[in-house]
Amino acid sequence: MRPIYVVNNFGQFNHLIHRALRDMDIPVVMVPNTTPPEDVATGCRGIILGGGPALDRAGNCSRYLGLGLPVLGICLGLHIIATAHGGSVHQGRSGGYGPVDVEICEHNDILKGYPETIRVWASHADEVAVMPPDFSVLASSHICSTEAIARTEKHMYGLQWHPEVSHTADGRRIFSNFNAVTEEHGV
Repeated sequence: MRPIYVVNNFGQFNHLIHRALRDMDIPVVMVPNTTPPEDVATGCRGIILGGGPALDRAGNCSRYLGLGLPVLGICLGLHIIATAHGGSVHQGRSGGYGPVDVEICEHNDILKGYPETIRVWASHADEVAVMPPDFSVLASSHICSTEAIARTEKHMYGLQWHPEVSHTADGRRIFSNFNAVTEEHGV
């Protein structure tokens, strides 16, 4: 079985994403965001776009979105997905990392098994300001109306929060759910 690729966008938590999957016995490889899209297309069954400092340092990430593979974007990864599909990102009202209570609006593939409200760890230095067409909101909070979005028929999901950190309640469930999506719809 091909691994899931964690794309390193220079974020401080990318290694935690990799470790969480490895600790769950999910085949995983971390790759730089400069990896050629054709290598990503033939090397993995799903992609996690990790966090990072800025969209202008996202390398080839937007090119990975058209490969037909399931994608999970975390923080900056969400912003890459949104902007590549016609949405926009702006500076958030509440910058920095901290706890947020998120309301689940839709329990789809990626949020299956969560209660109606979960406490997560998130940065809102930047956030999705305009939703991309054909995406739906999966979760929101009093800080941000787009805590999680999806284009379910394309198996593309984005989270503002960090499921890989211990401060997020049951964060590994996200990775378990994404793994199930990649096993069913990945290559």
